[in-house]
Amino acid sequence: MSKAQRTKTASKSAREKIREQQAQARARDKRKRLVTYVTAGTVAVAALGLGVWYGISNSRSEEAMGDLAPVTVQADGTAVMAKAGVTKPVVDIYEDFQCPACKELERVSGQTFKNLAAEGLAKIVYHPITIFSQEPTKSNSVRAGSAARCVADGKQWLTFHDLLFKNQPSETVEGFKTDQLIQLGKEAGVTAPGFEQCVTSGKNTEAQLSYSKKISDAQKLTHTPTVKLNGTEIDNSQLFSPRQLRDAITKAAK
Repeated sequence: MSKAQRTKTASKSAREKIREQQAQARARDKRKRLVTYVTAGTVAVAALGLGVWYGISNSRSEEAMGDLAPVTVQADGTAVMAKAGVTKPVVDIYEDFQCPACKELERVSGQTFKNLAAEGLAKIVYHPITIFSQEPTKSNSVRAGSAARCVADGKQWLTFHDLLFKNQPSETVEGFKTDQLIQLGKEAGVTAPGFEQCVTSGKNTEAQLSYSKKISDAQKLTHTPTVKLNGTEIDNSQLFSPRQLRDAITKAAK
């Protein structure tokens, strides 16, 4: 083999070696990128999963933890749920039985209020009011609120309260009719002889409207539900998150 041929062969081998090295380098880079993408994807999925878990955990309603705290119906139509001797923190719930958002609050966080009262960590005060001014929602609300005022027993009152929200009519139709309210009272265990007549006559209509205006003006209420913790309104982000709601109230109890 001539010198020129040997030189040419050597040059070719060098080029092939360089190409092989470049190919190997590209393969290493590709593997590194793949590992990086997989790692980043895993972290992203984990973060997403954690975020979803956190959101679900925060919004999950509490389970009943035992017997309810005593409930006392007041002369003004409010109802106080608290263990003996518990006077603070005070949680005031301003709600309208016809209000869809109030129904949702009861569904999501209602048990949290009940549990906190049962644990002796709060005094819960329910204020059923009529905030609507248009029909048929106004009359629906007034009939429901007036009927609740016909229930004197605290435990029955709370059961009736919950049934009213579960059977809330659409905002576009006439609902909470007299016969239905009487039936819901029976389902709540109300046996007082004057209950049916009280509901049928609508004897508490004026009291319901009068209290609604008085408390709305005094508390400057513009919407329901409005929930106040020691006089300060709780933000909706906490109100509809049972875990955050519990944290806020238990913190105030310390």
